[in-house]
Amino acid sequence: MAMSLQIGDSAPDFTLPNQDGTPISLSSFRGQRVVIYFYPKDQTPGCIKEACNFRDRWQDFEAQQIKILGISKDGASSHLKFIEKYDLQFQLLTDLEPCPVATSYGSYGLKKFMGREYMGMMRHTFVVDSNGKIEAIYLKVKADSIANQVLNDLGFD
Repeated sequence: MAMSLQIGDSAPDFTLPNQDGTPISLSSFRGQRVVIYFYPKDQTPGCIKEACNFRDRWQDFEAQQIKILGISKDGASSHLKFIEKYDLQFQLLTDLEPCPVATSYGSYGLKKFMGREYMGMMRHTFVVDSNGKIEAIYLKVKADSIANQVLNDLGFD
């Protein structure tokens, strides 16, 4: 597990492929806020709720010029299907095993499910400010309301 990030730290920069295979770099968003949310898997109940909450509040994020990036281990074709099925307006990025980007954000590690331990993606959300510093960290994410919480905490709700 990587060292845990704190509010005020520089957000680890990354370049990952999006749903079209286009490389997307965090540093290319300097000058605007970015919400980065790590999630376990496309098309699973919690991840659908989370993506749809961001989708339903997307206009509110856009109005504040805040970009949203979802990151999971799923590949481009899976991301594309997820985006099309749920009409998502934001990019989904692929962080393949061993998930170096998620690891740098402390969002990939040992998980337990029904007595089984395995390595997996944590449901964490980070807000990166216009200078590339971490402004907010959410480690206990409620999938169906995280977008509302972020907007509220940033004073836009």
